[in-house]
Amino acid sequence: MSNFYNEDPNLKRLLKEMLPADFYKWADNELEAFGTLTAGPIDERAVHTDREGQPQLIRYDKMGNEVSQVLLNEGYKKTVEETYNAGIVGYIHKEIPALGYKGNYVYSFAQGYLLSHAEPGFYCPVTLSMATAYLIDHYASDDLKQEFLPHVLATGDVELYEGATLLTERQGGSDVGANEVEAVKEGEYYRITGEKYFASNAGACGVAMVLARLEGAPEGTRGLSLFLVPWEENRAAGQLRIRRLKDKLGVRAVPSAEVEFEGAKGYLVGEANNGFSYMIEALNLSRVSNAVASLGIMRRAYLEAKSYATDRVTFGNKLTMYPMVQATLSEMAAKQEVEMNAMFEVIGLMDLVMGLKTKVERSEKDQILFRLYVAIMKKETAEQAIHFSHEAIEMHGGNGYIEDFVTPRLLRDAQVLTVWEGTANILGLEVLRLVGKYQAAELFEAEMKVRLAKIADEALKSWVKVVELEILKLMETIGSVKELSRNLQTYYSKEIAKRMADIFESVVALEMSNTEGSRDKAVAAVYLQSLWKKDEFQKEPVTLEKFSEIVGE
Repeated sequence: MSNFYNEDPNLKRLLKEMLPADFYKWADNELEAFGTLTAGPIDERAVHTDREGQPQLIRYDKMGNEVSQVLLNEGYKKTVEETYNAGIVGYIHKEIPALGYKGNYVYSFAQGYLLSHAEPGFYCPVTLSMATAYLIDHYASDDLKQEFLPHVLATGDVELYEGATLLTERQGGSDVGANEVEAVKEGEYYRITGEKYFASNAGACGVAMVLARLEGAPEGTRGLSLFLVPWEENRAAGQLRIRRLKDKLGVRAVPSAEVEFEGAKGYLVGEANNGFSYMIEALNLSRVSNAVASLGIMRRAYLEAKSYATDRVTFGNKLTMYPMVQATLSEMAAKQEVEMNAMFEVIGLMDLVMGLKTKVERSEKDQILFRLYVAIMKKETAEQAIHFSHEAIEMHGGNGYIEDFVTPRLLRDAQVLTVWEGTANILGLEVLRLVGKYQAAELFEAEMKVRLAKIADEALKSWVKVVELEILKLMETIGSVKELSRNLQTYYSKEIAKRMADIFESVVALEMSNTEGSRDKAVAAVYLQSLWKKDEFQKEPVTLEKFSEIVGE
């Protein structure tokens, strides 16, 4: 594997369809270069960071003064430089010099997807920087934008300020409304006091976006405001400290810390007491990034499984000669590609819903469906990243459990993606909220039915009927759930989210199969059979029949 981009024709096809011609031509060259970096030097540095080069907290200097500095290894810092200079954050918000106009989330997430093949841990700070840039660009004052935004968007032109978004506190966790960090006005700025318990990219960031409560503010999330906290200025003044770095199972590249603020200087962003709603917008961005990281891990796991099975000879044959192995690889390839196509459709909608200019054009339907798709796809992709990592380990046998191979790290890194930016329970509650408050189920049903009605290929009609029946069953379930007590409704929230994800991806698969491409038809056939009729007896299993076309020899 020498270039993750060149080895992914599905990604190339998506970008060609979604980007203007001149943008695609430029992006194709840039991503080819980035694909070489991620498959080569970035991947090699990731191994070192994971095993020997993890972030280190320097609490005190040689004279005993508290400094709270985080030491990052040189290879990791080189990856930081190469990735940000490629515009993964900057070109969402500023012009691409070669094109004369701004980039978009489609291009940025293509970069993030490739990066996550090699270093999903570092993609966390990138995501936090994306969220920080979004919050500053959309809601900060002109003075704050002028001072800080160019640094968050740096592509080698000015000093880089990575971002961080600090929500979680020890007593609250996912219950952000229980937050206690306080903000007291002092002239043109505020003094922030309290602690944040999970602060990713602490010590590496230049700017932190912090939720805090003003004096006299209401309880709960309604009383939280958003503040921009310059990191280095406050650290040097002794107004913030890192208590400790978390010792994590995976994604060891990113420093995650417990942070104490002691009168740290911060600047109010947007309107007072509206910080939680701003952070929710940024959280949806982060959830999309989480899903993209999951897709990157899924793809890497598939590539590793395929490569090993192609090379490994056992009982006189290559592993790829055995039907069980062929079925596994066919199903992995089909699932990853369909899920990839579905997620990039969501990203295309994201450019409309979250773009600075296009926000005014977004409809209520677009906003609701975007939030729904983000919730169901974040949950599904995160769980599949773990499953794919497991499959890759099993394909390697005992070697898959050995740290000489990438597979153990894939599994360790994948595990956090089910937790970051909302667990399955939290995402299920989000779906339940959208269904109950915004009629998201009815919007989803109508959207899926309209798209199914456009499937003209007669050979696909039987599958269309299968999916239509699943939609009917889903709506019946939701109707029954709505009649239950609020507490009991939550019991079914994850099931509803899963079924919505399956239906959404099935519609995407059918649309793929409705094209002229024979391989797309093969991918869709394997996906649909594996999802809806996996236990059905087949004399000629479709996963074997389509193996050569999907996976290759």
